[in-house]
Amino acid sequence: MSASRPVVAIAGATGHLGRHVASAFLSPFFRSKFSDIILLSRKDASSIAGFESNAEYTVRKYDEDNISKALQGVQVLVNTVGPAGHSFKEKLLQALPQTDVEIYFPSEFGVDHYVHDFAHLEWDEKKKHFALAQKIIPNVKVCRLFCGLFLEDSIGPWFGFDTRNGKYESVGSCQSPISFTSLDDVGKTVAALATLPPDLAPSTLHVGGDTRSISEIASIMGDAGAGQIEVTEIPLDEYKKEKTATPSWDPAGYLRFLMGEDKIDHTDGGLGGDNELVNPQQLLWKWTTLADLAEHAGGRPWNDYVWPPQ
Repeated sequence: MSASRPVVAIAGATGHLGRHVASAFLSPFFRSKFSDIILLSRKDASSIAGFESNAEYTVRKYDEDNISKALQGVQVLVNTVGPAGHSFKEKLLQALPQTDVEIYFPSEFGVDHYVHDFAHLEWDEKKKHFALAQKIIPNVKVCRLFCGLFLEDSIGPWFGFDTRNGKYESVGSCQSPISFTSLDDVGKTVAALATLPPDLAPSTLHVGGDTRSISEIASIMGDAGAGQIEVTEIPLDEYKKEKTATPSWDPAGYLRFLMGEDKIDHTDGGLGGDNELVNPQQLLWKWTTLADLAEHAGGRPWNDYVWPPQ
């Protein structure tokens, strides 16, 4: 890194994941490692609120016409722009050759779709983005971070976890390991990586705050207050064939069969695990676990959520 305390810019800092990423960078431990944290906003500065009250940061308004100017003096760019912003993400990428950015975190942060054998409209867009990055910014380190499933968003009926009725349905084996990472821990992981010089930052890494099977999750939630949970299995191949017949933007059904295929296992026995690289022996922070989630939710996360949505 050209600067001992680099300048970081975060795109999408007001979004679902972006707020957690920004909060991690602005936390007392990480804030001191950067000379400035720039929160990029496509709205006015008033849209940026709710972060560390004592942390200093800069808000820069940007749009499709002034991206390179907004990134002036920035060495680290974190892209947390959501699924609806693929066109804008490409414009952001196209501006990077005119900036001083040395390390770029594209908007990945979920499952590793580069190991998939099917088409998916959202993930295919991410693959195109990475291919374009390799072409137009060959001298910028592109660091792709895969975190599995977001812990807080996952133990709900859209993934087969009917917490209200105490029934879990697994696509394929209910013993398949699945990696989950809390939104806060994703933010801390990105912040930890951003402290590394570009030549030491990995190009690809997988982390998982906790890795458990659906059977284990049922036991954890049961002990935390849900009681006996019925776990059933449905055939994976038939389900996958149905879901992949027509490419979709919705990832939920795809993620369900990926669980059964062991494609969301971010451990050494699966796709690989890099927890120790970013948080050795959990000395920087303690990973949030499914037991933590279970305790907070009384064993019934998303118990009051109406499914299917009305």
